Amino acid sequence: MTAHKPNDFFKRPKFRMLFSLKLHLVTQQKTVQRSAPIAMKASGHTSGDGQNLFTKDVTVIEGEVATISCQVNKSDDSVIQLLNPNRQTIYFRDFRPLKDSRFQLLNFSSSELKVSLTNVSISDEGRYFCQLYTDPPQESYTTITVLVPPRNLMIDIQKDTAVEGEEIEVNCTAMASKPATTIRWFKGNTELKGKSEVEEWSDMYTVTSQLMLKVHKEDDGVPVICQVEHPAVTGNLQTQRYLEVQYKPQVHIQMTYPLQGLTREGDALELTCEAIGKPQPVMVTWVRVDDEMPQHAVLSGPNLFINNLNKTDNGTYRCEASNIVGKAHSDYMLYVYDTTATTEPAVHGLTQLPNSAEELDSEDLSDSRAGEEGSIRAVDHAVIGGVVAVVVFAMLCLLIILGRYFARHKGTYFTHEAKGADDAADADTAIINAEGGQNNSEEKKEYFI
Repeated sequence: MTAHKPNDFFKRPKFRMLFSLKLHLVTQQKTVQRSAPIAMKASGHTSGDGQNLFTKDVTVIEGEVATISCQVNKSDDSVIQLLNPNRQTIYFRDFRPLKDSRFQLLNFSSSELKVSLTNVSISDEGRYFCQLYTDPPQESYTTITVLVPPRNLMIDIQKDTAVEGEEIEVNCTAMASKPATTIRWFKGNTELKGKSEVEEWSDMYTVTSQLMLKVHKEDDGVPVICQVEHPAVTGNLQTQRYLEVQYKPQVHIQMTYPLQGLTREGDALELTCEAIGKPQPVMVTWVRVDDEMPQHAVLSGPNLFINNLNKTDNGTYRCEASNIVGKAHSDYMLYVYDTTATTEPAVHGLTQLPNSAEELDSEDLSDSRAGEEGSIRAVDHAVIGGVVAVVVFAMLCLLIILGRYFARHKGTYFTHEAKGADDAADADTAIINAEGGQNNSEEKKEYFI
């Protein structure tokens, strides 16, 4: 840039024109009138042939600072001016006619006019124009986009307390954001899929997402999380509610004594019934299946104590527990052995009956598979035995039929009439020999072989 003496600069005709234009802009601000449109070569975001003025779009979060820059390539000391979306002059060179203190000059030179806008609001959004007073004049614009994060995030559960197996509705609302918020659902660490609806009002968006959730007893105490994703939000913006699920009791019988697990005559037996549910079962009862409880049995809450066991105590003892959701039970099969017994067979001991198919453990499944394999082997042996019996029966029938056939079949025999026929030289001789024997008919005899 060529240096000029101060006095020479003020004497130049170009300065007198700029000073006059400044006065005009001050008057324009006081009367709150729009500046008269000037014939400009509009460039939009990019420059055309011979265009020396450049701008960039700005995206800013509400309440933060936006920076607007008008840049000149190949500067010739022409005047740079910045206008707001209403085409009111914000800065003319380094002079601010617009009485909005949020606009502050960051840099001014012959090649750049940079201005900051603090505490940006949604009303500041729009196109801002940079003008360069060349011949012909040039114009370019930058677009300010204001992002507004959700002002409030709320989660609502249809029922504070749910029962296992029940389906409940959960809603999450993100209010007054720009652009619209994306809502994601999580149950613990597992992501779920909801259904969202968007409402628009005055360029602001409210998003409501609905989640239908079927709860199980394992979900009790697990958080349901509503998490939002928005370009104006850094990190995780989320809210959550903890599930409260009621479920029927789970019952388990524990043998406290004898420690070795072998029940023999004269010994004592102590069983403890453990029942867990929500709400917690208030009553646990012991019964003897298909028989009365022994007279020497002692019941104390969840404990069953039988002293001096004998063979008459054999049977199935059941622990029952219930709450407002439902009831459940577990069985213990008692078998009392002789005092000489040292090992117990497989039929003795606890038989925990599952309350549902899901509660079957791997040992139950293994026992079931073993039983199936044994039954399959038994079926195979029966089929093989049946096939062998059929084959033997068929052979016997065949032998009987052949025996009867051969018994009825007659063998070759000779009569006196045919004697000598085999020794004849020809047929005529045989006939003569045969006829010659007819005179002694009274001596004819037949022989059967």
